[in-house]
Amino acid sequence: MTPDLIPYLIPDSQRLSDQSRFAQRLRRRYGELLDLLAPGAPTPAQIASTYATLRERQYDVGSALRVLRQLVLERLIALDCDEAAPLEVVTGAMTALASFTLDVACEQAFAQLDAIHGAPLTEQGERAQLWVIGMGKLGARELNVSSDIDLIYVYDQDGETNGSGDYTVRRMRISNHEYFGKAVKLIFNLIGDTTEHGFVFRVDLALRPHGNSGPPALCLGALEDYLQAQGREWERFAWLKSRVVAPRNCVADGAGNTLAAALRAVVLPFVFRRYLDYKVFDSLRELHAQVREHAARRASGRPERANDVKLSRGGIREIEFVVQLLQVVRGGQFPELRTRSTQSALRRLTHAGLMDPPTADALSTAYEFLRRVEHRIQYLDDQQTHVLPSNEQDLSWIARTMGFTDAATFLAALAGHRERVAQEFDKLLGAPPPATTKGGGAASPAHSDSFDDIAAHLPAALAQRLSHWATNPRVLALREDARTRLTRLLRQTSTWLSEGSVSEDAALRFIDWTEPLLRRESYLALLLERPKVHQRLLRLLGAARWPARYLLRHPGVIDELANDWML
Repeated sequence: MTPDLIPYLIPDSQRLSDQSRFAQRLRRRYGELLDLLAPGAPTPAQIASTYATLRERQYDVGSALRVLRQLVLERLIALDCDEAAPLEVVTGAMTALASFTLDVACEQAFAQLDAIHGAPLTEQGERAQLWVIGMGKLGARELNVSSDIDLIYVYDQDGETNGSGDYTVRRMRISNHEYFGKAVKLIFNLIGDTTEHGFVFRVDLALRPHGNSGPPALCLGALEDYLQAQGREWERFAWLKSRVVAPRNCVADGAGNTLAAALRAVVLPFVFRRYLDYKVFDSLRELHAQVREHAARRASGRPERANDVKLSRGGIREIEFVVQLLQVVRGGQFPELRTRSTQSALRRLTHAGLMDPPTADALSTAYEFLRRVEHRIQYLDDQQTHVLPSNEQDLSWIARTMGFTDAATFLAALAGHRERVAQEFDKLLGAPPPATTKGGGAASPAHSDSFDDIAAHLPAALAQRLSHWATNPRVLALREDARTRLTRLLRQTSTWLSEGSVSEDAALRFIDWTEPLLRRESYLALLLERPKVHQRLLRLLGAARWPARYLLRHPGVIDELANDWML
């Protein structure tokens, strides 16, 4: 444990958890029920046992689940603030609670719908299966204490229900699509509605295909079609952490679970590509810009909201972006990187030689620190927020539960972690490197470049070759972003040529090498993101004819040129 994470121990009579307003409310309302949860960290077995006891005490399903949540949260506040429980104890318990809750909700929804419409069947006459897929921190088993849960519902096959057992009553039958759409609504209501005991979990379905305008549940075949034809780059990062979390019979991730295997066969090729895919850089930059813009809008006119440990500069989201970017880019070639957990991914990136150990250690320590701060913010009032309180008393309480004697020392440590995260984020995912002149000034903006503009500054042979591209069908078919990448690469090559660091032969061969690969946009993105790889390629192309011929026949060798710390 690092020095800034040493627990601040105090007498039991002055428990820090007593100063959480949320804990105070829970202890007043449910004090006589707290002992129903066995001592220690809540485990899946203890969660199930406590739920069973609540049901025996005549709580209906919805009320039992809500009271169960309150008992688990009270326990976690005490373990975390008074006993410095490890982060994974807290996130593991919340993940187990969510999985158990969703399993119960599925069971209830299916029983209710089966009684009206019968069971949903496949063409083979077997019961169709619904997968509840947890995304984000739920999928990664890193759920925080007051988080919503991001869900996507997928069922295995289309078909229809078998009615109520009487095949003559056809009005009772509905399609599997309708059945599972109704099930989603029942599950949502059971765990998301607010009652006298609060809610169980807030549910967010915005990550499903087509977003909020998409169907509540879709067939596996439809999911595969969507990911192949319409899946966007940012969705690869979302599906990276996806995991079946309910019902219980579908959760097993082992090779023997054919349902899980079928889902993996659809998701893995979408998330992880066999080749290096640098197009994701721009996609993640755009996503990050949207996150920053959202945080700025929330803080507009409310300066106290600017200190967001998740969304602000150097926050949790930037650590996740760094890790996920490396995983998505390299996970096709390094299967060991295909892990959902952020901490696990950092360790694996180090073992794969894609991140140096000091950087991984710093990001891991910062991640744990920021997540623990995030939990304490949420312990105050059970609000889904990541913003440090401006109230001096609340800030002092957070500092002491984190092991600091005062708020100033805590804030200094927080600032140190965030600055290190921001530096690593900017190093890896800052703005794409601009083409530069010999004097260090920026070249003309990429969007103003045309092939004729670039050709005007080139020797005759190169200019003629490049001018032909203005009418080349492959060039004309390029999307605007790919065309922009191409012109920026050519502009940079032209700059190096004028400086004398690249030969005319190398530039000519570069154009020959690029032309058949214009539809492999990932190569353009790779060279643009990594100028040193671009330079290395040009040196090889200029060295002799045989490496140029080899590279033309085997363009995938470019991946090897990028292997020195490439991401």
